[in-house]
Amino acid sequence: MSASLVHDFDWIARQMPGSPALSWHGGVWTYADLQRAVGATQGRLIASGIRSGSRVALLIRNSPQYVASYFGVIAAGCVAVPLNVQERASVLSRQIEHADCSAVIADPQHPEWTALNAAIASKAPLMIAVDLQPGTAGCLAFCAAMHSEAELNLPELQHDAPAMMIYTSGTTSRPKGVLLSNGNLVANARAIAAYLRITASDKVMCGLPFHFSYGSSVLNSNLISGAQLLLEDNFAFPQQTLKRMQDEGVTGFPGVPSTFALLLGRCQLTDFDLSKLRYITQAGGSMPRAQIEKLRQQLPNTEVFIMYGQTEATARLSYLAPEHLESKLGSVGMPLPGVEIEVRSEGKVVAHGEVGEICARGPNIMLGYWREPELTAQVLRDGWLHTGDLGHVDDEGYLYIDGRAVEMIKVGAFRVSPQEVEEVLATFPGVEEVAVTGVADEMLGQSIKAVIVLREGAPADLMGVKAHCRQHLANYKVPKIVEFAAVLPRTSSGKVQRFKLA
Repeated sequence: MSASLVHDFDWIARQMPGSPALSWHGGVWTYADLQRAVGATQGRLIASGIRSGSRVALLIRNSPQYVASYFGVIAAGCVAVPLNVQERASVLSRQIEHADCSAVIADPQHPEWTALNAAIASKAPLMIAVDLQPGTAGCLAFCAAMHSEAELNLPELQHDAPAMMIYTSGTTSRPKGVLLSNGNLVANARAIAAYLRITASDKVMCGLPFHFSYGSSVLNSNLISGAQLLLEDNFAFPQQTLKRMQDEGVTGFPGVPSTFALLLGRCQLTDFDLSKLRYITQAGGSMPRAQIEKLRQQLPNTEVFIMYGQTEATARLSYLAPEHLESKLGSVGMPLPGVEIEVRSEGKVVAHGEVGEICARGPNIMLGYWREPELTAQVLRDGWLHTGDLGHVDDEGYLYIDGRAVEMIKVGAFRVSPQEVEEVLATFPGVEEVAVTGVADEMLGQSIKAVIVLREGAPADLMGVKAHCRQHLANYKVPKIVEFAAVLPRTSSGKVQRFKLA
């Protein structure tokens, strides 16, 4: 059998057709519903003459229709190119043109739909409009929109054939198209499902966007395991989110640091019955230790998995098992099975405790950047992914992240990690979130700037913040500039855009 997400999903769907797969806006799609819709998508693309290997863009927010389109594109032997639904038509059209998409599956209610149609008219890709309705009626309407009643027909999908292209979120530079193979996707999904011990009895709430790697990995690992995904549009009303988790008996919850900052800053988790919550996962950037401790205090019976990865590694490179959270606090754990990690400096592996660039290889490492051979050659060398992240390993092989090479702040002769300063600031009373960056300084080259988001009602105590930093940091690490803001600038996948802080 071919190794692909679609094959794993199809096997599960045949075992448990009546089980719920996706819950959204009060409606449910069973595995049989989803399998039918995947087959309809596959059938429409093949009948329309879309060739194997063609790129197909997806402009659909998190919904059962997105999932059916995504798996259907892969089943047709094509490359799924999920687009950020928050982008404007100008950006979306550039990405569709850059990816040379032969088809676009989109929600016609998207606010940029009309402008996007006009912008790409000259390229004349096949445009497939799908209305987003919940429940069984939504499944029937989706299949009707595809003009196909074809059953899912599993083709022979090559292990190293491209299956997905994710445009990176651009936290520091222009977005790039990361090309992932069938083998990349299924290897990472299986590894994640294994260490989280996902089974058909799990109910996982997901508000992470599927068009980025973390959300995509949650989708993949759960649907090849027979679990139920409860789709949440956003976490703008955290009390409603927690109430739904309580009422639905949610067993798993993935989030980024801002997700947990929001929940912990505005709610008391102990006010809700989350006894069914078996685990939570955190990735998408470092989370302050104080926040991790608060999570553990309020969810003492829930396993906390701290994870690290990159889009270029499909999603996940390492994870810290919950039983080591206390003894290895601050670590991102050990590599996934089959993945190797080395910390290097000037091409050589450094000693334990020394900082260097994190390099990785394994079955999850991308094919390369779409139409960027020179950039691909810089990042993929001798089979190893050079992540651009700085880190070190301890004597037992546990990995710690020390920042990104491009984010280190050069204060005179010193190099300062933004994460170190953020860790200290996060412990100051009233701080909900914080981000640190470097700004130009005539004397020192760079000085440190901190942007702080306060909890509701907390005072903007500038002098107190500076005194707190002087107490816990060397003088050259104390922020010269401190600003208070309502929100931090983030990508839609939740990562802080440090270049916007300056």
